[in-house]
Parts: sequence; structure tokens; C-alpha cells
Amino acid sequence: MQYSLDQGWAGTKNGELISLAEKEFDLFITADRNLRYQQNLAERTIAILELTTNDLRRIQAASNSLRSSVASTIAKEYRILEIP
Repeated sequence: MQYSLDQGWAGTKNGELISLAEKEFDLFITADRNLRYQQNLAERTIAILELTTNDLRRIQAASNSLRSSVASTIAKEYRILEIP
């Protein structure tokens, strides 16, 4: 797992960020609930996993669901992981 900041991509806008990620990764994880409405994702090959929260404690509590989603998400798929 890499953070956009670690990649030197801080401040990069979503469309460009996804393009950069697509060159190096198979899966893009985001908590941006508007991403699918703001970007044309039809031509993307990277899988995108949208988390319904950015609250780290809640994400950690849902780690089993997160691992399962990461393992089963396929290329070009846009999946939403509901985190209680």
C-alpha cells in the first residue's frame, strides 16, 4: 500500500491522480464519495474501491471486510465498501 503523498503526488487532482496510479497499481482506494460522478471512469483499467468513511478507527475495525474487498476486486471494477 502506498499513499499519494509517499508517491510525490500530493496536490494532484483526481483525474491525473488516477492516471498516475493506473500506471503503477492495480487498485485505487479512496474515500472520495463523489469520484465516480466527477470522473469519466469508463476507459480506466484500474479497479477502484470507495470507502464510505475516512475515519481510520472505523476502517481498522472493518479490516477483514477491507482485506476481502481488496483481494476480490477485479480490473475496471468500481466497488463501494460500506463501513459501519
